[in-house]
Amino acid sequence: MNRTIKDATVKRFHYDSHDQLRRHLQDFIDAYNFGRRLKMLKGLTPYEFICKRWTSDPDRFIIDPIHQMPGPNSYPALPRFRPGTAV
Repeated sequence: MNRTIKDATVKRFHYDSHDQLRRHLQDFIDAYNFGRRLKMLKGLTPYEFICKRWTSDPDRFIIDPIHQMPGPNSYPALPRFRPGTAV
């Protein structure tokens, strides 16, 4: 796994800051885990497995798993400005 990460990130790109590296590593790991086919799940990705279970037994789920899929508009919460605090 470490070699895969290094080959796909550090050895291909130049990063101006540690934050830029951290963001790219997190994006890569999220994409890798989302698309990784696992033997334990009979060759399905974790997302495909959850969707398959949802279609066969939707009563076990509180919300539709499709709404939990990470997408281009999914951003972490940004710190909010609070009145009376130093900027």
